[in-house]
Amino acid sequence: MSRILPGFFLPLCSLTLFPTLAFAEDSLNTGDTAWMLVSAALVLVMLPGLALFYGGMVRSKNVLSTSMHTFAAMAIIGVQWVAIGYTLAFGGSGKFIGGFDNLFLSGITPDSLTGTIPTYVFVMFQGMFAIITPALISGAVAERMKFSTYCVFILLWATLVYDPVCHWVWGDGGWLLEHGDLDFAGGTVVHFSSGITALVLAVILGKRRGYPMERMTPHNLPMTLLGAGLLWFGWFGFNAGSALAAGSSAALAFTTTQTAAAAGALSWMIAEWIHAGKPSALGAASGIVAGLVVITPAAGFVTPGWALVMGLTAGPVCYGGVLLKHRLGYDDSLDAFGVHGVGGAWGAIATGIFATVGATGLIAGNPYQVWVQFIGLAATGVYAVVVTLILLFVLKHTMGLRINEEDEFKGLDQTAHSETGYNLF
Repeated sequence: MSRILPGFFLPLCSLTLFPTLAFAEDSLNTGDTAWMLVSAALVLVMLPGLALFYGGMVRSKNVLSTSMHTFAAMAIIGVQWVAIGYTLAFGGSGKFIGGFDNLFLSGITPDSLTGTIPTYVFVMFQGMFAIITPALISGAVAERMKFSTYCVFILLWATLVYDPVCHWVWGDGGWLLEHGDLDFAGGTVVHFSSGITALVLAVILGKRRGYPMERMTPHNLPMTLLGAGLLWFGWFGFNAGSALAAGSSAALAFTTTQTAAAAGALSWMIAEWIHAGKPSALGAASGIVAGLVVITPAAGFVTPGWALVMGLTAGPVCYGGVLLKHRLGYDDSLDAFGVHGVGGAWGAIATGIFATVGATGLIAGNPYQVWVQFIGLAATGVYAVVVTLILLFVLKHTMGLRINEEDEFKGLDQTAHSETGYNLF
């Protein structure tokens, strides 16, 4: 993540990547604090937005169970982050993992500052990122994974994958941070890590019963569109809040976020129009999210013009990523890998190409930055895949991964939660 530094520190561009380093002047700024409180709340709004987005895309018999994946993450990771997650990500200065300095947020008081904001605000802002990342994975397992196993999996995955990767990129002393990796708001940390994990889960779990011969169309696209709108709204806190101050960097990230989201929606509609003959509402919603995902790592590092280019490429790139499941035969139910995995990877590489603000990429004469970005993706991908495979192996032979055929036929709303999403008659 980036933060704003006093003018005499601007030549030290690499310091803009250190969210946990003290500013030259550690004093509370009420404007920055207010903005970060709002930003943290905006990111939390993305969670019910994601529940609506995913919930509308499944069949009606699974709308509640799919939404519960997101709300369960809010509960489970919300507790995990305070207990151990934050300290593993930000509590020390090791290269690969934080320490236990802030276990259960010990050592932090209301007077503690991170830069110009209270550390408690920084903890909560980062905690929203920790919650939404495993929730994104649920899109690949919708309609067929045991809810109990899912709950245990996201707890273990957040602790063993998300927290270490977060420290690599954003934590004090993290090895990718020191290597120069650029990730303003989570292209690698959030989207690529969750997207590549989603692909592993989709392959290991196997296809839904009847897929692909049976049409499994979304049951409520207006719900999905509303979810996409809430995601777009909350993403301003996600990206602009990552400046960690109410200043010019936040203003730039806000502008690039809006630009890329609009361009992503437009380019996806055009790509679908050309490929399928008609643009769809689902495609427009997916294009919005694709544009937002791709701009996330670059939001404070690129100009609005390059954000427009990134958004225009996001649509066809992620649309192609979604079509991969038909070509390769895996069942990524709600396209978590196609949008977040592929989009996160392209966003990270594109950051290395187009960065010109506070960092230099390929077009600014630094082709090495593209290689640095690739190293970050490769390390994150390999680590996430290996740990995920180990977790799934253990859980498969203890709790089991998948519901039985009868429960899948009835739907998880009834079999896992004894409820139905709609009682219209």
